[in-house]
Amino acid sequence: MSADYYLLDELLTPEARDVRDRVRTFVDTELLPVINDYWDRADFPFELVPKIAKLGIIGTTIDGYGCPGLSRLAAGMVSREMSRGDGSINTFIGVQSGLAMGTIGLLGSEEQKQRWLPEMATLDKIGAFALTEPDHGSDSVRLETTARRDGAHYVLNGAKRWIGNAGFADVVVVWARDVQDERVKAFVVEKNPDGTHPDGYTAELITGKIGKRAVWQPDVTLRDVRVPADNKLADANSFRDASRVLTATRGGAAWESLGHAVAAYEIALDYARERVQFGKPIASFQLVQHKLAGMLSEVTAMELYCVRMAELQEQGRWTGPMASLAKMHHARKARQVCLDARDILGGNGLLLDHHVARHLTDMEVVHTYEGTDSIQSLIVGRDITGISAFG
Repeated sequence: MSADYYLLDELLTPEARDVRDRVRTFVDTELLPVINDYWDRADFPFELVPKIAKLGIIGTTIDGYGCPGLSRLAAGMVSREMSRGDGSINTFIGVQSGLAMGTIGLLGSEEQKQRWLPEMATLDKIGAFALTEPDHGSDSVRLETTARRDGAHYVLNGAKRWIGNAGFADVVVVWARDVQDERVKAFVVEKNPDGTHPDGYTAELITGKIGKRAVWQPDVTLRDVRVPADNKLADANSFRDASRVLTATRGGAAWESLGHAVAAYEIALDYARERVQFGKPIASFQLVQHKLAGMLSEVTAMELYCVRMAELQEQGRWTGPMASLAKMHHARKARQVCLDARDILGGNGLLLDHHVARHLTDMEVVHTYEGTDSIQSLIVGRDITGISAFG
């Protein structure tokens, strides 16, 4: 039985249904047959990039510039279905479409959008988004990377951490503090014409991850990196502007959590029907049925959240605290659903062949990125009480 217990797919527009089907077919035929090997080797599947480009989904909600201009609901289908397959590839697409392209689309001038977005929409240019630092994750507002104006250039110095795609990205959106006015701004660091990164830009791959192993998230060091002044994004003039981008992408984290939970539930249900112990399928045991029913209830609640979220976004009524509540709720619930699925599979749940272990450890990553559970709860708490608990 499908995880869509309340028949919410009936609410999909033709556009959203078409996107869902396109991405689902790609996941089932191209992604799932190869992803476990890449995940196990902590290698990025470059072979899939041209196939992803052909789906026509990159840039999601951005209108024009070669982007598909999807509705929020259709964009949600991209995240849900990709994550149902694999979190690493969803992160690659999320960094490209939501963070890198999303920042340029939201905060760039018309000339800057024309300069970068069309080639990013076809994945001829890969993007990255560099905000988090080694000493500043949850308190990224205090970032220490600096930008100093020097004639027709800015000079960037600092370090960034967990920057998806940054080792091979052609376009890297770097957030830095302008030493002249102490305001946080965004600068686009581009590769040289010969395909190398500019002098002073280095990316060292973070290894040893337990989740999201098939996406590369390096440490980035910036030592006197010179960026043309017209690569400073026109409307990125404070950390509040960075927060506008993050509010939009936290919705994507909720859809992603849903995708992981749907996959884990459906895998566990199929397994329970087929796995025989004590002479009968384990799906006939009361404890297993109780667990499956609980998992389905959480998945259904997450689906309802996401559909309403898409409506509010389309209406322009979506807020930062709303995004925090959705991310907090979904990360908690999807993490537990994946854990329950692993439990139902028993020892087999430890094996990549059944996919649940990958979804479970990828959810450990989602639980932390785009704002931890604790930080999201404090954002919501501040909104409902009017009192800030931040230091």
